[in-house]
Amino acid sequence: MGLGPSGKAMAEMVVAAPAPGSMNSTNSIEGAGDGFGCLTSPDKAHAPVGKGVNRFFCDVHRRARNGEGYRITFSVDGITFKHVDGFAEIPVKAGDKVFADVIPLQHTDGAVELLRRGVELYCLSRLTLIKEKREKLKLPKTTRGDIKALMSIEERWFRKLSEDFLIMRRMISAYRSLQRTHQQLVNKCKSLSEAEKYVLKLAIETLENQMNDMAKQIAEEAGRRYPAYNKVVEVLGIHGKQSALAALAEVLTYPKWHSWRGTRNYFGLWHRDRKTRYHKSKIVRQALERLVMTLKGYNFKGRELEEVLKTIWLTLKTQKTGPLA
Repeated sequence: MGLGPSGKAMAEMVVAAPAPGSMNSTNSIEGAGDGFGCLTSPDKAHAPVGKGVNRFFCDVHRRARNGEGYRITFSVDGITFKHVDGFAEIPVKAGDKVFADVIPLQHTDGAVELLRRGVELYCLSRLTLIKEKREKLKLPKTTRGDIKALMSIEERWFRKLSEDFLIMRRMISAYRSLQRTHQQLVNKCKSLSEAEKYVLKLAIETLENQMNDMAKQIAEEAGRRYPAYNKVVEVLGIHGKQSALAALAEVLTYPKWHSWRGTRNYFGLWHRDRKTRYHKSKIVRQALERLVMTLKGYNFKGRELEEVLKTIWLTLKTQKTGPLA
């Protein structure tokens, strides 16, 4: 998520020059001009923007030296590129727009800070578009090439992010990590003798307690940030079922909920043959399955997934709740 992350930008030449001295604190690298045929996408090239509003296009990548942590390279014109260590260090002002390929969980606080400063933050919804654009424009497979590819991608492929989405995504990711570790220990425990299982069982019990605590925190945070969350809990009758509450929060967080068809497709609820690739959000589909499992038991059917999802959709529509991101 990633959400992700993101988190698994847009194209437009800089509209107005940044404030004098606003980039002095960053490391500057001057490009040799737009020698790779970088093109702005039509919707962004002609999109109206406010006076003095700048658009920053960011490529988030791992550090080259040791591979630990992330660094952000950004540009406003595809010619001059600068580096920072976090989103909060990008020299933006209220009203500016930042478009990134991904928002790693480690950068959640910096991204939230930008939002609180009045900056609009967008994240690419499908990372494979970068490769497609790069090949189409014959750009090099470099950070600069990726940024120029981002600048040519249509605006509709970017998702506008909110503080609610970023905070919930981080909490849900932590819960997923606990789930994965728990499942690994359970599987490992099956291969051991009774005498060897003792220590692992203690670890499993500790993890289950941590998962319950985390699920409770997620439910409380979702109830505070999403007005319709508690209503959906009431309609589904899952109050007090911690795993289901956490799964519902995940189900509500990631889709855009613009339309029933789009929401259904997001969860892969369409007829597929063997040649059809699986839906684009397998992890969130699994959250929906955990939720339905709580309601219907282990032997639920595919149509029951759609029934529960439709119940959620209708409840949100009744509550007149817009996209949760």
